[in-house]
Amino acid sequence: MPRTRPGAVTRRRRKRILRAARGYRGTRSKLFKSAKQTVIKAGQYAYRDRRVRKREFRALWIIRITGACTTRGVSYSRFIGGLKKAGVFLNRKMLSEVAIADPVAFDKLVELARAHGTAAA
Repeated sequence: MPRTRPGAVTRRRRKRILRAARGYRGTRSKLFKSAKQTVIKAGQYAYRDRRVRKREFRALWIIRITGACTTRGVSYSRFIGGLKKAGVFLNRKMLSEVAIADPVAFDKLVELARAHGTAAA
């Protein structure tokens, strides 16, 4: 009985993995077994880090807002609490952009938060 060789399906599967592993160092881009492991692990990292990116950006926005608030003599938590009581529902991304791009408008937001924060306390 003649020997059977891997057919077109196997070749396509292997080429797909090796194509995904292009740019990796050494055998990780050349040999199928290590390339497959690397591509699978890269997919796991990519899946995880798509979620981590959202956390990191929110943390960055909060750091920016905190810095802008402390220069104006109000804490971050009192600022956010005051804005909520005032009915200002800007998300943290927009608040950080306002703090960077338009300091005058951010000053007004801080005053608004102060006015509503102290009234209830």
